[in-house]
Amino acid sequence: MEATLIKTEMLALARAAADKFYADSMGGNDWGACGFAWVTIYPSFAHKGNTRDGKTERKEFEVVMTQLGARLDYTGKAYQLWNPSGHHCQNIDTKEAGARAAADVLRKHGFAANAGSRLD
Repeated sequence: MEATLIKTEMLALARAAADKFYADSMGGNDWGACGFAWVTIYPSFAHKGNTRDGKTERKEFEVVMTQLGARLDYTGKAYQLWNPSGHHCQNIDTKEAGARAAADVLRKHGFAANAGSRLD
């Protein structure tokens, strides 16, 4: 599937999950613990990085990550999407709901992805 279609599906489901949690569990109020949530996407390559196939594979993965809106994380080995739901609240649980939904979509499409969060 094309990266732009995956991105559209991922962002829509992440926003829907965050909105549902915010409305159902939070009652539309921005109370509770503040924090951040993101999705980390780990590459899984079939070829060594110093081979022609490995270099091509890594470049293609980088292009897909850019199309998804992900950026290289601080380790330089994985990519991250911060607040994939785009939800405006500060509540960590709401943002986690969106990040988990986004990670689920990415895993469905064959990516090794996990949701993460941190209290502010």
